Amino acid sequence: MIALDRRSLLRGLGGAIGGASVALAAGCAPMEGQLLRAVDTHPDGYPTVEAVKYMGQLLRERSGGRLGIEHYAGGVLGQERDALEITIFGGIDLNRVSLAPLNPIVPETLVPGLPFLFSSTQHMRAAMDGEPGRAILDALEPHGLIGLCFYDSGGRSFYTTKRLIERPEDLRGLKIRVQSSDLFVEMVRALGGNPTPMDFGEVYQGLMQGTVDGAENNWPSYESTRHFEVAPFYSETRHVMAPEVLTMSAITWKRISAADRALIRQCAQESIPVMRELWDAKVEQSRAAIVASGVRIAAPDPAPFQALVQPVWDRFVTTPTMRKLVDDIRAMDPA
Repeated sequence: MIALDRRSLLRGLGGAIGGASVALAAGCAPMEGQLLRAVDTHPDGYPTVEAVKYMGQLLRERSGGRLGIEHYAGGVLGQERDALEITIFGGIDLNRVSLAPLNPIVPETLVPGLPFLFSSTQHMRAAMDGEPGRAILDALEPHGLIGLCFYDSGGRSFYTTKRLIERPEDLRGLKIRVQSSDLFVEMVRALGGNPTPMDFGEVYQGLMQGTVDGAENNWPSYESTRHFEVAPFYSETRHVMAPEVLTMSAITWKRISAADRALIRQCAQESIPVMRELWDAKVEQSRAAIVASGVRIAAPDPAPFQALVQPVWDRFVTTPTMRKLVDDIRAMDPA
């Protein structure tokens, strides 16, 4: 039997990308037997990567070695949009993806990304573990994807090269990098900033060269990308707590038995607490490293920011299904 030791997974955090060129060549090869190919743009050792590896251990153990996962981390198959397209067409079996690239395809995925929808990490987890999360996962299937589970992506906050963001007025005139998402563009615009869509891999250079004045992301991403070196002002607004999603190609899904589908779903669910344990530890580790680096940190009052984003909600919550999701999520707020 395979030892499923969470402590060893925790010790494995922070691993570097390795064997990228080999993985790139192997990632597009035909699937051998029932070895499922999984991709992630996060590097090896990142909590989502380690959670999918844990899922693979469970699959291998419970299937007697008949099922398993071969993981290609670090974006070796390109950025999320590219990998998502390959997944839909069956070239990738499992894909951990942010919700933003799914927004144009599946409107329901916009809802967890609404600014200030969640009051806390506990609120987000309860909603995504419950009926609202199940409804969003189910909405993926008509678009060629099977939604397996949600993973944390933390609270996104602003960081800049110039000043702390303590009030919305402090964003005025600043070019803020955002994901290529209409929702994020309109959110930053509503808060007074100048939204600038940019691939994640270009952000460090953009901050250094002044192409953008700031960005927004969680503690682990801010620390692991070294963005704090060029943008040493971090304002903990936690304006978005949208999770990420583990998906499976519907083409692959249709090729496997009902029993194997049930096993994959169960192992994915059991990977969630592992991911969360790793994630919480990573957040604390990253925050401590940032504090030690001398970065200036603020914890702004969220109320003035929240007051400005209602037009964003009005624009993007456009269907009865989306409105019900919003209502159901808000009703689950434990605060």
